Amino acid sequence: MKYSGIAFLLFLAPVSSHAIEPDSCVHLNEVVVTGLTGNTHISRSPSPVSVISAQQLSVHSSTNIIDAIAKQPGVSQVSTGSGISKPVIRGLGYNRVLVVNDGIRQEGQQWGDEHGIEIDPNSVHSVEIMKGPASLMYGSDALAGVLIMKDAPLLPEGEMDVEAMTEYQTNNGLWAYSLSTAGHKNAFVWDWHWSQKMAHDYKNSYDGRVPGSRFSERALSGMFGLNGAWGFSHLKLGYYHLTPGIIEGERDEETGELLSEDNGKHYGRLAPFQQVKHYKAVIDNQFRIGEGRLKTIIGYQQNRRQEFEEADECELDFMLHTLNYDIRYVTPEFSGVTMNVGVGGMYQRSLNKGEEFLIPSYNLFDFGVFATASKSYADRLHISGGLRYDTRHLHSNALEEEGEMRFEQFSRSFNGLTGSIGVVYNVSRNTDLRFNIARGFRAPNMSEMGSNGVHEGTLRYEIGNHDLSPEFSWQADLGLDFSTDIFSLQLSLFANRISNFIYLQRDGTEIEGMPVYQNRQGTARLLGGEARAILHPFHHLHWENTFSYVDSRLLDKPKDERYLPFTPAPRWLSTIHYDFQHPSSGHQHSARLFNNAFVELEMDCNLRQNHFLAANETETATPSYTLFNFTAGTDIQYHSKKIASLYLTVANIFDRAYQNHLSRLKYADINNVTGRMGVFNMGRNISLKLIVPLSFTI
Repeated sequence: MKYSGIAFLLFLAPVSSHAIEPDSCVHLNEVVVTGLTGNTHISRSPSPVSVISAQQLSVHSSTNIIDAIAKQPGVSQVSTGSGISKPVIRGLGYNRVLVVNDGIRQEGQQWGDEHGIEIDPNSVHSVEIMKGPASLMYGSDALAGVLIMKDAPLLPEGEMDVEAMTEYQTNNGLWAYSLSTAGHKNAFVWDWHWSQKMAHDYKNSYDGRVPGSRFSERALSGMFGLNGAWGFSHLKLGYYHLTPGIIEGERDEETGELLSEDNGKHYGRLAPFQQVKHYKAVIDNQFRIGEGRLKTIIGYQQNRRQEFEEADECELDFMLHTLNYDIRYVTPEFSGVTMNVGVGGMYQRSLNKGEEFLIPSYNLFDFGVFATASKSYADRLHISGGLRYDTRHLHSNALEEEGEMRFEQFSRSFNGLTGSIGVVYNVSRNTDLRFNIARGFRAPNMSEMGSNGVHEGTLRYEIGNHDLSPEFSWQADLGLDFSTDIFSLQLSLFANRISNFIYLQRDGTEIEGMPVYQNRQGTARLLGGEARAILHPFHHLHWENTFSYVDSRLLDKPKDERYLPFTPAPRWLSTIHYDFQHPSSGHQHSARLFNNAFVELEMDCNLRQNHFLAANETETATPSYTLFNFTAGTDIQYHSKKIASLYLTVANIFDRAYQNHLSRLKYADINNVTGRMGVFNMGRNISLKLIVPLSFTI
């Protein structure tokens, strides 16, 4: 199939409408999002933004927070088994996607494949997805976009909520529990979450149980602080502990079966495995100064990743300390203009504490200054934009191992000037046109410049390049939103050109029995977009279709190096949703036991991906596949009061064996009996989730 002819057929979805509010896409004008220039109504944002509500996150089953949002148009995930996922926005991932949690950028080891985003899904109230360069607000690394994990709104004075959740999944035996409490009393506010999750090895119809796909997760996070007419001051604390197995994919040469030391249904650790711990403390303040607001955020994070070859033998041990800071002032409106000025950045220190090494220990200092502005004309024309300047300094420490130099000492400095300008024109009550152009900047990370070692979870040996240049991008976005009471259509097109694009390519050699991958650079061109059409002829029925496409190429390269790695396949997602009682219908009968009941059938069609980095078999083509999923849910009430919510999900109804193009497990050992290469994704999985909310007056 030729994809280039349809590269500009497509769109962006500001909000995916599922569950209890199927027609909410028609009423988005007052939704406030962060945007590229600070808080703004979504109808006035020139850049593509989508919002995933708390209801959507609750209804649909997932194994991690990225898995929960990866069905949004233009969003996908690089996965290593069921417990580890990395976000990809419009074909770009890793350090090019910035994740913001608790108001600061999440800093772990986001450059690697075999560890995910260290965030508890149960602590996330909603998610805001910004597509396109967001360096203006967040500095280096936000080249593809930003995922903002939003906190729950504060409760009204004198109220307290408690919520308990439990979930079970059949395929990997996942058990999950969470408990949260929030309240507001005499200007004192709090919001705390505890959760625990454990799963054994998952299975599919080709591989049976997949050894090493088990994982366990524990998390505790919360906020307490003061609110008043003067503003607020909140202290946020977090602890996250993930213990995932390492999927090696080794097979018996005669039978083709995956080698395992047990039957795959045990929850305990099975070597090799990882242990990832993330600690966080954030002080988030906002003060009213006249009609303006001063915002200050200071955060500390400690991320530690360990790899165990045996149960008690820690081989690889990374520790990363990060200090984040952000200070900005939002001016009062003057002649229709609102401005946002500030500084922000971070300091990092990395340590190698183990016996094996992949990247050198390093120090990093990052600083940026920015200014944004927005203005509306006659409430129909909205213009916004700004400028930012960043500087980053990296210093790598030398390491000698057994008389040989493993890592050389080196220092690099990077500077970048970025900006954006965008316009939204409200053509009519039902139609909006959007255009935005932005320049992005990303400095190379230490893995890309200094790595020299075996990346166990990705089955490769990586070699860095000290001389890499920073990436700079120019991206243009064009969008159309049209909505009526029964039909909505949203289109978004983008064109992105990235100079000095950094990518890993296999060089055809091996070290320590692992294929060698080296970091290279080239000029990348990405075209594509997303389309979304929603039809709801009456309140009870909702039919949504989305299509996502990206064509990613390396310019001036030979044929086998033509395409960027990790380019998601074209994807068509179709969902039919039926509500048995619509919440706005007013039929709230006290005798009704079940309320807001719904059913939903989803078709997830991923087309064949023939656009891949073929040089030295860095990547291979991926066949097309189609999955069907079913979800049903209801509120359970007693005397018109909701006492619980119950959700049933059947993922991959027909137990289809498939490999996603972005699955790292595609490149594990070949099954000599069947001729199939790699490990396949999870088979049929049935999930049952129960949520019990309690509310009190205090």
